[in-house]
Amino acid sequence: MPGLIGRKVGMTSVYSAEGKATPCTVIEAGPCVVTQVKTQDRDGYESIQLGFGERHERNTPNALKGHFKKAKTTPKSEVVEFDGFDQELKAGETVSADLFAEGEFVSVSGTSKGKGFQGVVKRHGFGGVGQATHGQHNRMRAPGSIGAASYPARVFKGMRMGGQMGNKTVTIENLEVLKVLADKNILVVKGSIPGAKGSTVIIEK
Repeated sequence: MPGLIGRKVGMTSVYSAEGKATPCTVIEAGPCVVTQVKTQDRDGYESIQLGFGERHERNTPNALKGHFKKAKTTPKSEVVEFDGFDQELKAGETVSADLFAEGEFVSVSGTSKGKGFQGVVKRHGFGGVGQATHGQHNRMRAPGSIGAASYPARVFKGMRMGGQMGNKTVTIENLEVLKVLADKNILVVKGSIPGAKGSTVIIEK
C-alpha cells in the first residue's frame, strides 16, 4: 500500500461545531525522498523505497553513502519500501503529506513504549491485591501456580508470566485523517498511535 514515513509530534484535541472534543495525534508526515525504484525485471517485484530523516555522514556506511548519492540525496536515517503509488515516481523525487486526503482512513505502525520487565498484574491484568488469586498467603501480586508437574515437566509456550512489556511493533488500523496541513507536512489523525513523542511511524493507506 502507498504510504509515508513520519514522526509522532504529540496529541491534542479537535473540537467539532457542536463543541465535542475529539482526541487526535499530530504526525509530521514526510517529506520523504524516493531513494530507489524497484522493478519486476531487475528486482523481481515492484516497490518504491522512501527515505526520511537526516543522518550524519560520518555515521553512514560507505555502501549506504553510495546508495543515497545515486538517488542524489543526503543520507537518510529511515528507509522503508511501499507499493501501489498511483503516480510514476523516480529516484530523487519527493513525496509529501498531500498524498493523504481529509476523511480517508489510514493505518499507522510504530514501536510501542518499552515498559521493561513487568509482573503479571501489570502485563496481563491478573487480579492481584483484593482478589488474592490462587489463595496465596502474603504474595498478592505473584502469579501463583503455573500447573506444571512431572508431566509435562516444562512450561508451555505462551504461558502468561512476567517478562518484557512493550517495545514491540504495533499497528493501529482505520484511523480517520481529520486534517492535512500540506504546507507544513502535518497530518492530524483521530485517536492514538503507538510510540513516544518523536518516534518514527509508518503511515499507510
